[in-house]
Amino acid sequence: MRDSPPRPRRRPPPSPTPAHATGRHDEQEPRLYTPAEAAALLRVPESWLRRRAGRRQIPCTFLGKHLRFSAADLAALIAVAAEPATGRRSHRRRRPLPPT
Repeated sequence: MRDSPPRPRRRPPPSPTPAHATGRHDEQEPRLYTPAEAAALLRVPESWLRRRAGRRQIPCTFLGKHLRFSAADLAALIAVAAEPATGRRSHRRRRPLPPT
């Protein structure tokens, strides 16, 4: 067996930095966010976002089977969430305290 120099490790290419993080944004190229990116921006669980999008309860874009969110989709979600609350939730029932 020959002694050969060790092969350099290949590193994966760096992930693209979102335009909002760098301050650069090209208006010609619309940005579509993955569910993970959108959930991080909105600070909600990714599962919540995927579930609502699957039920078509929130604005989203499907590219084939891939779920994506545009900046307009995220803005619409924020606008809907910004509406004031309308009173108490009546469907919640309190459990009685156990006897002591």
